[in-house]
Amino acid sequence: MAPALSRIKIMRTLLFIILSLFTLACRANHIYAGQNRAIKSIRQAITIAQDKDTIFVDAGTYREGSLLITKSITLIGNNTVLDGEHKYQVLLISGKNIFVGGLTINNSGYSAMNDYASIKVVDAQRIKIENCQINGAYFAIHISNTTSVTIRNNKIFGIPRSEQLSGNGIHLWKCNYALIENNYVTGHRDGIYFEFVTNSMVRANLSEKNIRYGIHFMFSNDDQYVRNIFRNNGAGVAVMYSHKVTMVSNHFEENWGASAYGILLKDISDSYIGSNTFYKNSIALHLEGTSRINIEKNDFRNNGWAIKVQASCDNNSFHHNNFTGNSFDVGTNGSISLNNFYNNYWDKYEGYDLNKDDIGDVPYRPVSMYSMIVEDNPNALLLLRSFTVQLLDKAEKALPVITPGNLTDDKPIMKFIKR
Repeated sequence: MAPALSRIKIMRTLLFIILSLFTLACRANHIYAGQNRAIKSIRQAITIAQDKDTIFVDAGTYREGSLLITKSITLIGNNTVLDGEHKYQVLLISGKNIFVGGLTINNSGYSAMNDYASIKVVDAQRIKIENCQINGAYFAIHISNTTSVTIRNNKIFGIPRSEQLSGNGIHLWKCNYALIENNYVTGHRDGIYFEFVTNSMVRANLSEKNIRYGIHFMFSNDDQYVRNIFRNNGAGVAVMYSHKVTMVSNHFEENWGASAYGILLKDISDSYIGSNTFYKNSIALHLEGTSRINIEKNDFRNNGWAIKVQASCDNNSFHHNNFTGNSFDVGTNGSISLNNFYNNYWDKYEGYDLNKDDIGDVPYRPVSMYSMIVEDNPNALLLLRSFTVQLLDKAEKALPVITPGNLTDDKPIMKFIKR
């Protein structure tokens, strides 16, 4: 008798779960909006929608001013264009469990006072913005005070003016658990901007030809940057005032200019930079006020300076990196180094390996006397590759006077390190 009652209770429980799921499914409606439908505007569709509903918007151009979404709904476009007419913040989202996808947003308004954006998200949770294209925006996507936001597969084309008159492509402030993935951003002040953003991932994005930084990152901890390309931006990439940042398998390419970097690191600590490619940057990696950074397995190719390490840096480790074709391998403004270089490959190394263990038998001094002179007198670059400079550098390596005596790679690798 008891087993039979137990089976009845199990059956009742299963039936209750099935009915509950069916009820929830029935509550989710599909709403179709379009210029040839009964519901002609997106605003009307949002007004009548209930939580868990999906709005499908037909192809066409919609000029509806500023739209507000506060319900837990899905908004999907199909060749759908929202035109801000250079006056409006087009879409404002505040709430939870909201999905927006498949929209093209043109001509959002400009307001330096209010940071107008094509899509602005404020005080929200579990938001997704996917497969949208944004053209000619001040800020394209602006997210603040939001948890668990995904920005994926979007194309963002700004109109580069100046730093003062341009906003950022993807801008996050005071957010956590964000995923920024597979977006293309160009023509903005900063391609991607993080401030007070934690436990977040930036993955497989292309940020190029932005006025200032491909990514600008401040006061943000426990974040990761993986497999991104930052190319031909005004000043490259900046990571500042943060700790526990991981940067892996990115490409920092062709960031040229008087103040251009592959990466500028300022006042960060306890971080990791590995398996990145730095190619044709004025300064590939600049460190200032950094501590306990592990920098390994990177390729530094054809840069002006591969690395600049300021005297304010300590306990950073550089190992198993390749240095090829750089004008200067390492530059510094100090007479003593508090950082560790070991087991790197240097194409300028002229030492020998008598015991054939693929490790040089004499230390390599990556800081040349000429680089120290250029640090104090930039006009001395006019003498680059002159015979006199080569003689001075060889004399300095034999009897170091100007260069930091303890900045050496005591175990340089003899062969290019294949990945």
